[in-house]
Order: sequence, then C-alpha cells, then structure tokens
Amino acid sequence: MGRPLRIEYAGAFYHITSRGNERRSIFRTKGDYERFTRYLESATERYGARIHCFCLMPNHYHLLLETPRANLHAILHHLNTSYTNYFNAKTGRVGHLFQGRYRAILVEKDAYALELSRYIHLNPFRANLIKDPSDYPWSSYLAYVERGKGWEWLQTEFILV
Repeated sequence: MGRPLRIEYAGAFYHITSRGNERRSIFRTKGDYERFTRYLESATERYGARIHCFCLMPNHYHLLLETPRANLHAILHHLNTSYTNYFNAKTGRVGHLFQGRYRAILVEKDAYALELSRYIHLNPFRANLIKDPSDYPWSSYLAYVERGKGWEWLQTEFILV
C-alpha cells in the first residue's frame, strides 16, 4: 500500500513536524540550529515558503508554514535533505536523519493558527528545557514579543493581527 497523497494548494497552511530517527538529537550544537535556520531562510527565497512560526527542539522541529505556490513537497525536500546532508557530513554518519516521512497537518487560516502558534512556541517550556519561552533562542517566539532575535524571512503579521 502506497503513501497517501498530500493535499497541496496555493495558500495552504500546514503544521509541519519532523523527528529524528529513534528520537535521537538532530541538533547538537549552536551551529546546527543556525544552519537549519539558514535552510528555512533559503526555503523562503527559493520556494516562496511563508514561515509564520517555528521551534527547533533537540530531536524534532515544528513549523507553521504557508505555501503560496502549492509546493510543500519541494520545500520539505529542500529542508530535510539539505540538513541531513550537512549533519551527516559533519558527524561522519550515513543514512536517514529523520524518522520516516515528515508530518504535515493541513490547518485552516483562522483562530486555530493562533492557537497553533502558542502550541509551537510553548514546546520547549512543556519539555522542561526552559522556564520562560523568551529564554529559548531557537523558536520564533522572540520575534513575536519583540525582545531581540528576529529573522527577516519570518512572517509575523498574520499571527499578530
């Protein structure tokens, strides 16, 4: 039995998650997190992805992603393949870094997106990595509370309205 086809259309909103094989770490150093954020930026430039929220956890990541060009597959192929190639070359490993296929849940562009933003940003707090979400540098939370780190490619307007 084959995989079910993903629903892709222009302007779709998705909650994306991808986890490391065997729940192992996919981000080990500050440089790993920085490299992945650069791949997020290149996905916005090359594929027109609109990233509204993100959170990079040690063994997985979350994105609230919009696809103006109906090209979810190309965006996630770019992110996961590029990062896997980087990570494998850096660590001398081979094979898959991510556990199976990424998860992409189609969400409606409404109040649920605001609730999803909260869920994504509170992930490190719920995992007991930090006591305050503003202490976690690898999410888009700081861009929302205007306390420092912002990424030019991050689209905060929709959630802040």
